[in-house]
Amino acid sequence: MSIPPDQTGTQAGLPACVRHPDRPTGLSCTRCERPACPQCLVDASVGFQCVDCVNAANRTVRRATTVAGAELADKPVLVPTLIVVNVAVFLLTVALAEDVFGNDRSAFFHALTSYTPSIAEGQWWRPFSSGFLHYGPIHLVVNMIALWFLRDLELLLGRVRFALVYFLAMLGGDAASYVFGSLGAEGAGASGAIYGLLGGLVIAVIRLKRDRHTLMTVLGVLALNLAISVSIPQISLLAHLGGLVVGAAVTFGMLYAPPARRTQWQVGTVVLVTIALVGLFALRTSQVTDEVFCTDPTALECFITTR
Repeated sequence: MSIPPDQTGTQAGLPACVRHPDRPTGLSCTRCERPACPQCLVDASVGFQCVDCVNAANRTVRRATTVAGAELADKPVLVPTLIVVNVAVFLLTVALAEDVFGNDRSAFFHALTSYTPSIAEGQWWRPFSSGFLHYGPIHLVVNMIALWFLRDLELLLGRVRFALVYFLAMLGGDAASYVFGSLGAEGAGASGAIYGLLGGLVIAVIRLKRDRHTLMTVLGVLALNLAISVSIPQISLLAHLGGLVVGAAVTFGMLYAPPARRTQWQVGTVVLVTIALVGLFALRTSQVTDEVFCTDPTALECFITTR
């Protein structure tokens, strides 16, 4: 339907357009009934509405959201960004070590790993920075492929909630290694966060009431990954389990929050999990400071675990 031309021209006695006072018009908005010229009217389902009413209606229309309260999105943004950052950090470590398969042979790499004695001494950034380090290209590729296949969780949770699950799971993996792992262990890798997303995926499948086959497939993938973690000594099972538990717990709080109090429940979940993790780090730090630990990660009594 096209807007009818203003047949009145400049006839005397006609009201002026509310947006263009110099334009007399015989037309009006079917919603607010204010006079409007053809330029200021938009074709509506019934008659024509002025652009002010159309804009006001667009602002008040409720957009569709997921069960987590996130607005529907067409494609993920954080997952590709995380992959780019991980690859960039890997390339930097390769350049510093001048070795693709031995990219951990630099002081920079070891300054960012999750190393218990250094964390206990106050280097608080290590649990986060270690999540962007990888031992060699295979370690990197495996983790980034897994992260890409979990990208739909970002669409379900929304960017902020997804980021919270990812980084809290990363912190949870490091907390498990820090509290229960060997004193001289040095760890790196994004698997703690990725296992957290796997745990979140299990919760999402149950919450969305997907078919039994889908649930069994997800559980099968999770079981296979845990079996690999157990069978390879260099892989930190503790980091994987810590990330898995934290990721599942935070996602549970995100997806099962009552709609009427969704924000309070989700914020409360994040706060409680954060307090618990900080408490674990604080408790273990007080113990580490009283122990004799390895100060040289290259010494024979120390060993490296990958995540």
